[in-house]
Formats: sequence, structure tokens, C-alpha cells
Amino acid sequence: MRITITARHTEIDDDLRAHTKELVEKVAKIARRPHHAQVVFTEDHGEAGVEIAVHVPRGRIHVAKAQAADLRSALDAAMARMKRQLLDEKETPRSKVPETR
Repeated sequence: MRITITARHTEIDDDLRAHTKELVEKVAKIARRPHHAQVVFTEDHGEAGVEIAVHVPRGRIHVAKAQAADLRSALDAAMARMKRQLLDEKETPRSKVPETR
């Protein structure tokens, strides 16, 4: 799976980048054959934000966003939301998952 990590209006250090990659790889194990994951770090008026998008088969994209005082806590909150979304999809019977075209 390809992982893209981007920073907008902020700088992220190598430690946070490695932590992000590790968390995304853990969460990706829950998804059904993920293709690509994008993580975008932003900082606006002193508030940190993280947006995570995981692309899975059949054209579905799971998106989780979170804002917090610092980047690391925003990342943890967004990862928790992404994990919940992917677990919900995994527990849904395949016949109930809507097909997008």
C-alpha cells in the first residue's frame, strides 16, 4: 500500500512522519485490500488538524478528520475515527455494502 504524508502550513519532523506511517500500516491491516492512504497535516491559527483518507476497492474512500492543540493528538484522534470506520465496514456483510460506480 502506498502512503502519502503531506504537511500544509506546518513542518513535521521525521519522528512524527515515522509514527504516522506506523499507525497507518496498523490501521490498514483492518481494511479490505487498501490501495492508497493519504495523511495531510495542517495548522491554522494555532490549531492543528489531520485528515486521513484510505482508498479501498470498489471506489470507496474512507475519510477521517480531527483537530486538536497539537499534531500528535490530532493524529491519534483521526486514527481512532478511521479505525472505527474500517471496523464498521469489515463487520458489515458484503451483500449490504453499497456498490459505487
